Amino acid sequence: MLQLTPILFALAYAVVIYWFSAARTRRELDAKSTDLTDPGLLRLTGRMARALDLDRIRVHIYEIDPVNGLAAPDGRIFITRGFYNRYRRGEVTGEELASVIAHELGHVALGHSRRRMIDFSGQNAVRVAMATILNRFLPGVGPLIANGLMTLLAARISRSDEYEADAYASALLIRAGIGTEPQKSLFDKLERLVGGGAGAPAWLMSHPRSADRIRAIEANEARWLGAPRG
Repeated sequence: MLQLTPILFALAYAVVIYWFSAARTRRELDAKSTDLTDPGLLRLTGRMARALDLDRIRVHIYEIDPVNGLAAPDGRIFITRGFYNRYRRGEVTGEELASVIAHELGHVALGHSRRRMIDFSGQNAVRVAMATILNRFLPGVGPLIANGLMTLLAARISRSDEYEADAYASALLIRAGIGTEPQKSLFDKLERLVGGGAGAPAWLMSHPRSADRIRAIEANEARWLGAPRG
């Protein structure tokens, strides 16, 4: 039992930290967000809502400058003011921004946001266990190895979630009559819009490379629709 105590403590600590972080995020989003009211974007979200048999899809604008979309732990969907401003300047089309909203809906529908607490807690416990074991054989180095391995695992899980949310978005966009071309064209622009990240090794990145995501979308189209792959 004494050998399990550090692991149980790590699990409890991770759960507490996650809930504090989620509460802080919720307060931040409540204080710095407004409802999306853009008529053009509302028409597009209305098409997606009808495809899902919903009355509406509520989207919020998060008042920060970076270009991003967000599915909050409580299921709310956000796009940042920075992303919305790119749309207003014509750098991003309404259909491309709709593909971001569809992607974030995918995270919610597939339970990724809720599952993150389990993943975070489990990874923290495994990290403690690995560090304890490895430190017996590699004093001082074992925890570094454990942290590195868990970072790789977390990045791989995150990339898998992104591919799944992309697939959900593709299916929704096709069903709504918007199609996947805006989704793919946005990925072509994404690294320029957000800046950096292109040189990081794929196995360390929390998001797949844009070119890999486009290939995955085209593979899904070929499988679902019999469309030729680019």
